[in-house]
Amino acid sequence: MVRTALRVILDAEPDLEVVGEAATGAEAVSVVRAVRPDVVLMDVRMPEIDGIRATEQLLATLPDPPRIVVVTTFENDAYVYEALRAGAAGFLLKRAGADDLVRAVRLVARSDSLLFPAAVRSLAAEYGRGRAADPPPWASRLTGREAAVLRLMAKGLTNAEIAAALGFGAATAKTHVAAVLAKTGARDRTQAVILAYETGYIQPG
Repeated sequence: MVRTALRVILDAEPDLEVVGEAATGAEAVSVVRAVRPDVVLMDVRMPEIDGIRATEQLLATLPDPPRIVVVTTFENDAYVYEALRAGAAGFLLKRAGADDLVRAVRLVARSDSLLFPAAVRSLAAEYGRGRAADPPPWASRLTGREAAVLRLMAKGLTNAEIAAALGFGAATAKTHVAAVLAKTGARDRTQAVILAYETGYIQPG
């Protein structure tokens, strides 16, 4: 029923197309490998392989993996945090409205911001590893401007908003974001922010 509702909502949008469905985690991995979608909506709890393991498998084995959004019943859930740590680009509540669903898919496809940054902060505060004894090794490699960009990324700002806040163009913001990802070793914005919280580089709150 949930998959049917998601399909109806997404297929109604002229720029979105549902290209596959799966009932289990193992089937999800197989379908994604076969059809190579841009975005995957992945349930956290599924038979055979849960959404966390399925996310890990896809991101580790595909050369150009899709952006994965975890779909969950409960926002404040250790499973959600583990999925984000595994490389999911964000999460979406099953009770979310149609507009939120469509916005989430488009946002994640653009890779331009975080989904629900306040919730990510809350998850990091509850399930993150806390402040490390020493600064992370990548911290010294960030320039002052890149450090500022990372902090704004953690607030959920888009490239355009980062550019406006720091007084430079959107193309420069994109370049700085790419540099942050490269220096932290993160796959995407969400992983960079999770890493910043877990190492204590940024404090939740």
